[in-house]
Amino acid sequence: MFALVDCNNFYVSCERVFRPDLRNRPVVVLSNNDGCVVSRSAEAKELGIRMAAPAYRYQSLFREGAVHVFSSNYPLYGDMSTRVMQILSAFAPDIEVYSIDESFLHYTGCTDTDWDAHGREIRATVGRCTDIPVCIGFAPTKTLAKAANHIAKKFQQRTGGVYVIDTDEKRTKALNWLPVEDVWGIGYRSAKKLKAAGIHTAMQLALQPDEWVASLMSVTGLRLKYELQGRPAIEKEGEAPRKNIATTRSFENDYTGYGDIRERVVTFAGACAEKLRRQRMESRSLMVFLLTNRHRSDQAQYNPSTVVQLPFPTNSGIEIARYAVQGLQRIFREGYRYKKAGVVIMDFTPENGSQVNLFENSNPKHKPLMEVMDTINRRLGTQKVKLGGQDPGPGLKMRQEHLSPHYTPRWDEIMTVKV
Repeated sequence: MFALVDCNNFYVSCERVFRPDLRNRPVVVLSNNDGCVVSRSAEAKELGIRMAAPAYRYQSLFREGAVHVFSSNYPLYGDMSTRVMQILSAFAPDIEVYSIDESFLHYTGCTDTDWDAHGREIRATVGRCTDIPVCIGFAPTKTLAKAANHIAKKFQQRTGGVYVIDTDEKRTKALNWLPVEDVWGIGYRSAKKLKAAGIHTAMQLALQPDEWVASLMSVTGLRLKYELQGRPAIEKEGEAPRKNIATTRSFENDYTGYGDIRERVVTFAGACAEKLRRQRMESRSLMVFLLTNRHRSDQAQYNPSTVVQLPFPTNSGIEIARYAVQGLQRIFREGYRYKKAGVVIMDFTPENGSQVNLFENSNPKHKPLMEVMDTINRRLGTQKVKLGGQDPGPGLKMRQEHLSPHYTPRWDEIMTVKV
Protein backbone atom coordinates (compact mmCIF):
# COMPACT_ATOMS: atom_id res chain seq x y z
CA MET A 1 0.00 0.00 0.00
CA PHE A 2 1.11 3.55 -0.74
CA ALA A 3 0.07 6.80 0.90
CA LEU A 4 0.49 10.22 -0.70
CA VAL A 5 0.63 12.96 1.96
CA ASP A 6 0.19 16.46 0.54
CA CYS A 7 0.34 19.70 2.52
CA ASN A 8 -2.57 22.00 1.72
CA ASN A 9 -1.61 25.34 0.12
CA PHE A 10 1.78 24.79 1.69
CA TYR A 11 3.39 28.24 1.43
CA VAL A 12 0.22 29.94 2.65
CA SER A 13 -0.12 27.39 5.46
CA CYS A 14 3.47 28.08 6.60
CA GLU A 15 2.72 31.81 6.83
CA ARG A 16 -0.50 31.17 8.74
CA VAL A 17 1.32 29.08 11.37
CA PHE A 18 2.86 32.32 12.66
CA ARG A 19 -0.08 34.55 11.70
CA PRO A 20 -3.17 32.74 13.02
CA ASP A 21 -5.13 35.96 12.56
CA LEU A 22 -5.05 35.23 8.80
CA ARG A 23 -7.00 31.98 9.04
CA ASN A 24 -10.18 32.04 6.95
CA ARG A 25 -8.92 35.17 5.19
CA PRO A 26 -7.66 35.44 1.58
CA VAL A 27 -3.87 34.99 1.46
CA VAL A 28 -1.45 34.62 -1.45
CA VAL A 29 2.30 34.03 -1.70
CA LEU A 30 4.22 35.50 -4.63
CA SER A 31 7.17 34.08 -6.59
CA ASN A 32 10.71 35.47 -6.89
CA ASN A 33 10.71 39.27 -7.21
CA ASP A 34 7.01 39.24 -6.28
CA GLY A 35 6.18 38.37 -9.87
CA CYS A 36 3.44 35.70 -9.89
CA VAL A 37 1.05 33.96 -7.53
CA VAL A 38 2.52 30.61 -6.44
CA SER A 39 0.26 29.71 -3.52
CA ARG A 40 -3.35 30.66 -2.68
CA SER A 41 -5.63 30.06 0.22
CA ALA A 42 -9.09 28.67 -0.49
CA GLU A 43 -10.53 32.11 0.19
CA ALA A 44 -8.20 33.69 -2.40
CA LYS A 45 -9.27 31.09 -4.96
CA GLU A 46 -12.90 32.06 -4.37
CA LEU A 47 -11.99 35.64 -5.29
CA GLY A 48 -10.87 34.40 -8.71
CA ILE A 49 -7.10 34.70 -8.15
CA ARG A 50 -5.49 32.24 -10.52
CA MET A 51 -2.37 30.18 -9.96
CA ALA A 52 0.75 31.56 -11.71
CA ALA A 53 -1.10 34.75 -12.65
CA PRO A 54 1.02 37.94 -12.71
CA ALA A 55 0.69 39.80 -9.43
CA TYR A 56 0.07 43.16 -11.11
CA ARG A 57 -3.38 41.96 -12.21
CA TYR A 58 -4.54 41.93 -8.60
CA GLN A 59 -2.80 45.06 -7.30
CA SER A 60 -6.11 46.74 -6.52
CA LEU A 61 -7.13 43.82 -4.28
CA PHE A 62 -3.72 43.83 -2.62
CA ARG A 63 -3.72 47.59 -2.00
CA GLU A 64 -7.25 47.58 -0.59
CA GLY A 65 -6.29 44.87 1.89
CA ALA A 66 -8.86 42.43 0.55
CA VAL A 67 -6.04 39.92 0.13
CA HIS A 68 -3.02 39.57 2.39
CA VAL A 69 0.21 39.18 0.39
CA PHE A 70 3.54 37.52 1.24
CA SER A 71 6.80 37.30 -0.67
CA SER A 72 8.26 33.80 -0.93
CA ASN A 73 10.16 32.91 2.25
CA TYR A 74 12.02 29.79 1.10
CA PRO A 75 14.19 29.27 4.22
CA LEU A 76 11.04 29.16 6.34
CA TYR A 77 9.18 26.85 3.95
CA GLY A 78 12.18 24.50 3.72
CA ASP A 79 12.44 24.26 7.50
CA MET A 80 8.73 23.62 7.94
CA SER A 81 8.89 20.97 5.22
CA THR A 82 11.71 19.19 7.06
CA ARG A 83 9.64 19.15 10.24
CA VAL A 84 6.64 17.63 8.44
CA MET A 85 8.76 14.97 6.73
CA GLN A 86 10.41 13.98 10.02
CA ILE A 87 6.99 13.40 11.55
CA LEU A 88 5.83 11.35 8.55
CA SER A 89 8.93 9.14 8.73
CA ALA A 90 7.72 7.84 12.10
CA PHE A 91 4.53 6.44 10.53
CA ALA A 92 5.95 4.26 7.73
CA PRO A 93 8.97 1.99 7.25
CA ASP A 94 9.89 3.81 4.03
CA ILE A 95 9.31 7.40 2.95
CA GLU A 96 9.95 9.02 -0.42
CA VAL A 97 10.04 12.82 -0.28
CA TYR A 98 8.56 13.78 -3.64
CA SER A 99 8.60 17.57 -3.30
CA ILE A 100 8.74 20.25 -0.64
CA ASP A 101 5.10 19.58 0.29
CA GLU A 102 4.50 15.96 -0.79
CA SER A 103 5.72 12.54 0.29
CA PHE A 104 4.93 8.95 -0.57
CA LEU A 105 4.79 6.52 2.35
CA HIS A 106 5.55 2.91 1.39
CA TYR A 107 3.91 0.10 3.37
CA THR A 108 4.65 -3.61 2.93
CA GLY A 109 3.09 -6.53 4.79
CA CYS A 110 0.45 -4.38 6.51
CA THR A 111 -2.64 -6.31 5.43
CA ASP A 112 -4.83 -5.76 8.50
CA THR A 113 -4.30 -2.02 8.88
CA ASP A 114 -7.29 0.30 9.17
CA TRP A 115 -5.97 2.78 6.62
CA ASP A 116 -8.61 5.43 7.23
CA ALA A 117 -7.88 5.49 10.97
CA HIS A 118 -4.15 5.44 10.27
CA GLY A 119 -4.48 8.40 7.92
CA ARG A 120 -6.49 10.38 10.45
CA GLU A 121 -3.81 9.73 13.07
CA ILE A 122 -1.10 11.01 10.70
CA ARG A 123 -3.17 14.07 9.85
CA ALA A 124 -3.83 14.86 13.52
CA THR A 125 -0.18 14.42 14.50
CA VAL A 126 1.16 16.65 11.74
CA GLY A 127 -1.47 19.27 12.60
CA ARG A 128 -0.73 19.14 16.32
CA CYS A 129 3.06 19.33 15.91
CA THR A 130 3.36 21.81 13.03
CA ASP A 131 -0.11 23.32 12.49
CA ILE A 132 0.24 22.44 8.78
CA PRO A 133 -2.96 20.88 7.33
CA VAL A 134 -2.45 17.81 5.13
CA CYS A 135 -4.59 15.50 3.02
CA ILE A 136 -3.79 11.82 2.55
CA GLY A 137 -4.65 9.30 -0.16
CA PHE A 138 -4.09 5.53 0.24
CA ALA A 139 -4.01 3.06 -2.67
CA PRO A 140 -2.11 -0.01 -3.95
CA THR A 141 -0.10 2.07 -6.48
CA LYS A 142 1.50 5.52 -6.43
CA THR A 143 -0.67 6.82 -9.28
CA LEU A 144 -3.86 5.67 -7.54
CA ALA A 145 -2.59 7.17 -4.25
CA LYS A 146 -2.30 10.48 -6.09
CA ALA A 147 -5.89 10.09 -7.30
CA ALA A 148 -7.06 9.20 -3.77
CA ASN A 149 -5.30 12.29 -2.43
CA HIS A 150 -7.03 14.39 -5.08
CA ILE A 151 -10.39 13.10 -3.86
CA ALA A 152 -9.45 13.63 -0.19
CA LYS A 153 -8.55 17.25 -0.91
CA LYS A 154 -11.46 17.99 -3.26
CA PHE A 155 -14.10 16.68 -0.85
CA GLN A 156 -12.55 17.43 2.54
CA GLN A 157 -15.86 17.87 4.36
CA ARG A 158 -16.96 14.37 3.34
CA THR A 159 -13.60 12.59 3.55
CA GLY A 160 -12.08 14.38 6.53
CA GLY A 161 -8.94 14.85 4.43
CA VAL A 162 -8.33 11.08 4.08
CA TYR A 163 -9.45 8.76 1.28
CA VAL A 164 -8.62 5.09 0.71
CA ILE A 165 -8.85 3.19 -2.58
CA ASP A 166 -8.75 -0.40 -1.34
CA THR A 167 -11.41 -2.11 -3.47
CA ASP A 168 -11.99 -2.43 -7.19
CA GLU A 169 -15.32 -0.68 -6.77
CA LYS A 170 -13.63 2.40 -5.26
CA ARG A 171 -10.94 2.33 -7.96
CA THR A 172 -13.53 2.23 -10.74
CA LYS A 173 -15.53 5.06 -9.20
CA ALA A 174 -12.42 7.22 -8.71
CA LEU A 175 -11.10 6.68 -12.24
CA ASN A 176 -14.47 7.41 -13.85
CA TRP A 177 -14.50 10.71 -11.93
CA LEU A 178 -10.86 11.68 -12.58
CA PRO A 179 -10.22 13.68 -15.82
CA VAL A 180 -7.34 12.25 -17.82
CA GLU A 181 -5.42 15.55 -17.61
CA ASP A 182 -5.38 15.23 -13.81
CA VAL A 183 -3.70 11.81 -13.83
CA TRP A 184 -0.27 12.01 -12.23
CA GLY A 185 2.39 11.95 -14.94
CA ILE A 186 0.22 13.11 -17.84
CA GLY A 187 1.31 16.49 -19.15
CA TYR A 188 -0.44 18.98 -21.38
CA ARG A 189 0.71 17.43 -24.68
CA SER A 190 -0.18 13.87 -23.69
CA ALA A 191 -3.58 14.99 -22.42
CA LYS A 192 -4.22 16.76 -25.72
CA LYS A 193 -3.37 13.60 -27.69
CA LEU A 194 -5.56 11.44 -25.47
CA LYS A 195 -8.55 13.78 -25.74
CA ALA A 196 -8.14 13.90 -29.51
CA ALA A 197 -8.38 10.11 -29.46
CA GLY A 198 -11.57 10.23 -27.36
CA ILE A 199 -9.95 9.44 -23.99
CA HIS A 200 -11.33 11.86 -21.40
CA THR A 201 -11.19 9.96 -18.09
CA ALA A 202 -8.59 7.93 -16.27
CA MET A 203 -10.80 4.84 -16.55
CA GLN A 204 -10.93 5.11 -20.34
CA LEU A 205 -7.12 5.16 -20.39
CA ALA A 206 -6.92 2.16 -18.07
CA LEU A 207 -9.12 0.11 -20.46
CA GLN A 208 -7.06 0.72 -23.62
CA PRO A 209 -4.91 -2.06 -25.17
CA ASP A 210 -1.22 -2.07 -24.21
CA GLU A 211 -0.06 -1.64 -27.81
CA TRP A 212 -2.23 1.43 -28.35
CA VAL A 213 -1.06 3.13 -25.13
CA ALA A 214 2.60 2.36 -25.85
CA SER A 215 2.36 3.73 -29.39
CA LEU A 216 0.82 6.99 -28.17
CA MET A 217 2.71 7.54 -24.89
CA SER A 218 5.67 5.12 -25.00
CA VAL A 219 6.62 2.94 -22.04
CA THR A 220 5.84 5.78 -19.60
CA GLY A 221 2.19 5.73 -20.59
CA LEU A 222 2.10 1.95 -20.33
CA ARG A 223 3.36 2.13 -16.75
CA LEU A 224 0.66 4.66 -15.94
CA LYS A 225 -1.98 2.34 -17.38
CA TYR A 226 -0.77 -0.54 -15.19
CA GLU A 227 -0.76 1.75 -12.14
CA LEU A 228 -4.35 2.82 -12.85
CA GLN A 229 -5.29 -0.86 -13.01
CA GLY A 230 -3.84 -1.36 -9.53
CA ARG A 231 -0.55 -2.96 -10.62
CA PRO A 232 2.54 -1.18 -9.20
CA ALA A 233 4.82 -0.18 -12.08
CA ILE A 234 6.59 2.98 -10.90
CA GLU A 235 9.60 2.35 -8.72
CA LYS A 236 10.85 4.58 -5.93
CA GLU A 237 12.82 7.48 -7.31
CA GLY A 238 16.52 7.11 -6.68
CA GLU A 239 19.21 9.66 -6.03
CA ALA A 240 20.72 9.49 -9.53
CA PRO A 241 22.98 12.38 -10.46
CA ARG A 242 21.35 15.02 -12.60
CA LYS A 243 22.35 15.47 -16.24
CA ASN A 244 22.69 19.22 -15.85
CA ILE A 245 22.57 21.83 -13.10
CA ALA A 246 21.09 25.28 -13.61
CA THR A 247 21.03 28.44 -11.54
CA THR A 248 18.81 31.17 -12.99
CA ARG A 249 17.21 34.23 -11.45
CA SER A 250 15.11 37.18 -12.49
CA PHE A 251 16.64 40.48 -11.44
CA GLU A 252 14.94 42.77 -8.96
CA ASN A 253 15.23 45.53 -11.58
CA ASP A 254 16.15 45.65 -15.23
CA TYR A 255 19.95 45.59 -15.63
CA THR A 256 21.70 47.51 -18.40
CA GLY A 257 25.33 47.53 -17.23
CA TYR A 258 27.79 44.74 -17.95
CA GLY A 259 29.28 44.88 -14.44
CA ASP A 260 25.97 44.12 -12.69
CA ILE A 261 25.22 41.18 -14.97
CA ARG A 262 28.78 39.87 -14.73
CA GLU A 263 28.47 39.73 -10.92
CA ARG A 264 25.22 37.78 -11.20
CA VAL A 265 26.72 35.31 -13.68
CA VAL A 266 29.71 34.73 -11.37
CA THR A 267 27.32 34.11 -8.47
CA PHE A 268 25.22 31.67 -10.52
CA ALA A 269 28.34 29.83 -11.72
CA GLY A 270 29.59 29.48 -8.15
CA ALA A 271 26.22 28.07 -7.03
CA CYS A 272 26.26 25.53 -9.88
CA ALA A 273 29.81 24.47 -9.01
CA GLU A 274 28.88 23.94 -5.35
CA LYS A 275 25.97 21.67 -6.33
CA LEU A 276 28.26 19.80 -8.70
CA ARG A 277 30.80 19.13 -5.94
CA ARG A 278 28.03 17.72 -3.77
CA GLN A 279 27.43 15.11 -6.48
CA ARG A 280 31.19 14.47 -6.74
CA MET A 281 31.04 15.21 -10.44
CA GLU A 282 32.86 17.52 -12.84
CA SER A 283 31.57 19.44 -15.85
CA ARG A 284 32.98 19.69 -19.37
CA SER A 285 30.68 22.38 -20.78
CA LEU A 286 28.36 25.16 -19.70
CA MET A 287 25.73 27.48 -21.13
CA VAL A 288 25.12 31.15 -20.33
CA PHE A 289 21.93 32.96 -21.33
CA LEU A 290 20.35 36.40 -20.98
CA LEU A 291 16.70 37.43 -21.25
CA THR A 292 15.09 40.80 -21.66
CA ASN A 293 11.63 41.48 -20.23
CA ARG A 294 9.18 39.74 -22.57
CA HIS A 295 6.25 41.48 -20.85
CA ARG A 296 7.54 44.87 -22.01
CA SER A 297 6.58 45.11 -25.66
CA ASP A 298 7.73 48.72 -25.64
CA GLN A 299 11.35 47.61 -25.10
CA ALA A 300 13.79 46.02 -27.54
CA GLN A 301 13.99 42.24 -27.11
CA TYR A 302 17.22 40.22 -27.10
CA ASN A 303 17.46 36.69 -25.66
CA PRO A 304 20.91 35.27 -26.47
CA SER A 305 22.65 32.13 -25.22
CA THR A 306 25.99 30.44 -25.82
CA VAL A 307 27.66 27.14 -24.95
CA VAL A 308 31.25 27.14 -23.73
CA GLN A 309 33.29 23.94 -24.03
CA LEU A 310 35.69 23.67 -21.10
CA PRO A 311 39.27 22.60 -21.93
CA PHE A 312 39.20 20.18 -18.98
CA PRO A 313 36.61 18.71 -16.58
CA THR A 314 36.27 20.76 -13.39
CA ASN A 315 34.02 21.50 -10.42
CA SER A 316 36.05 24.47 -9.24
CA GLY A 317 33.88 27.53 -8.74
CA ILE A 318 36.79 29.72 -9.79
CA GLU A 319 37.26 27.97 -13.12
CA ILE A 320 33.56 27.55 -13.92
CA ALA A 321 32.98 31.24 -13.15
CA ARG A 322 35.88 32.23 -15.41
CA TYR A 323 34.49 30.36 -18.39
CA ALA A 324 30.95 31.55 -17.66
CA VAL A 325 32.23 35.14 -17.89
CA GLN A 326 33.83 34.28 -21.24
CA GLY A 327 30.40 33.13 -22.41
CA LEU A 328 28.80 36.33 -21.13
CA GLN A 329 31.34 38.41 -23.07
CA ARG A 330 30.25 36.66 -26.27
CA ILE A 331 26.57 37.51 -25.92
CA PHE A 332 26.30 40.75 -23.94
CA ARG A 333 25.18 43.73 -25.99
CA GLU A 334 24.79 47.32 -24.85
CA GLY A 335 21.45 49.06 -25.23
CA TYR A 336 19.18 46.34 -23.83
CA ARG A 337 17.38 46.09 -20.49
CA TYR A 338 18.06 42.61 -19.15
CA LYS A 339 15.59 41.00 -16.73
CA LYS A 340 17.06 37.53 -16.24
CA ALA A 341 20.28 35.55 -16.61
CA GLY A 342 21.33 31.98 -15.98
CA VAL A 343 24.18 29.48 -16.01
CA VAL A 344 23.68 25.81 -16.87
CA ILE A 345 26.53 23.31 -16.44
CA MET A 346 26.40 20.10 -18.48
CA ASP A 347 28.31 17.07 -19.73
CA PHE A 348 29.24 15.52 -16.39
CA THR A 349 32.01 13.08 -15.58
CA PRO A 350 32.93 11.46 -12.22
CA GLU A 351 35.17 13.61 -10.05
CA ASN A 352 38.04 11.13 -9.91
CA GLY A 353 37.49 9.53 -13.29
CA SER A 354 38.48 12.32 -15.68
CA GLN A 355 41.37 11.80 -18.06
CA VAL A 356 44.42 14.04 -17.63
CA ASN A 357 45.00 16.48 -20.48
CA LEU A 358 48.53 16.77 -21.83
CA PHE A 359 48.49 20.57 -22.15
CA GLU A 360 45.90 22.04 -19.78
CA ASN A 361 44.20 20.76 -16.62
CA SER A 362 42.23 22.01 -13.65
CA ASN A 363 44.41 23.74 -11.05
CA PRO A 364 45.05 21.12 -8.33
CA LYS A 365 45.14 23.87 -5.66
CA HIS A 366 41.47 24.58 -6.24
CA LYS A 367 40.23 21.25 -4.84
CA PRO A 368 41.36 21.79 -1.20
CA LEU A 369 40.34 25.45 -1.48
CA MET A 370 36.80 24.49 -2.57
CA GLU A 371 36.59 21.89 0.23
CA VAL A 372 37.44 24.52 2.85
CA MET A 373 35.00 26.98 1.28
CA ASP A 374 32.17 24.41 1.27
CA THR A 375 32.89 23.39 4.88
CA ILE A 376 32.76 26.98 6.14
CA ASN A 377 29.56 27.71 4.24
CA ARG A 378 27.90 24.56 5.57
CA ARG A 379 28.76 25.48 9.15
CA LEU A 380 28.10 29.21 9.08
CA GLY A 381 25.48 29.50 6.36
CA THR A 382 25.51 29.78 2.61
CA GLN A 383 27.45 32.57 0.93
CA LYS A 384 29.65 33.37 3.95
CA VAL A 385 32.72 32.73 1.79
CA LYS A 386 32.40 33.89 -1.82
CA LEU A 387 34.37 34.25 -5.00
CA GLY A 388 36.16 37.56 -5.53
CA GLY A 389 33.87 38.49 -8.43
CA GLN A 390 30.73 38.31 -6.27
CA ASP A 391 28.98 41.11 -4.46
CA PRO A 392 29.97 40.91 -0.77
CA GLY A 393 26.36 41.71 0.15
CA PRO A 394 23.35 39.32 0.11
CA GLY A 395 23.69 36.41 -2.28
CA LEU A 396 20.24 36.80 -3.85
CA LYS A 397 18.99 40.15 -5.01
CA MET A 398 15.23 39.99 -5.24
CA ARG A 399 12.28 42.27 -4.79
CA GLN A 400 10.59 41.00 -1.62
CA GLU A 401 8.34 43.80 -0.49
CA HIS A 402 6.07 41.51 1.54
CA LEU A 403 8.64 39.21 3.17
CA SER A 404 7.70 37.79 6.56
CA PRO A 405 10.29 37.05 9.30
CA HIS A 406 12.14 33.75 8.94
CA TYR A 407 10.94 32.63 12.41
CA THR A 408 12.39 29.12 12.71
CA PRO A 409 15.56 29.14 10.52
CA ARG A 410 17.12 32.24 12.16
CA TRP A 411 17.68 32.86 15.86
CA ASP A 412 17.53 36.62 15.43
CA GLU A 413 14.02 36.38 13.93
CA ILE A 414 12.53 33.78 16.25
CA MET A 415 9.18 34.72 17.76
CA THR A 416 9.14 36.35 21.20
CA VAL A 417 6.22 35.32 23.39
CA LYS A 418 5.28 37.58 26.30
CA VAL A 419 3.29 35.97 29.08
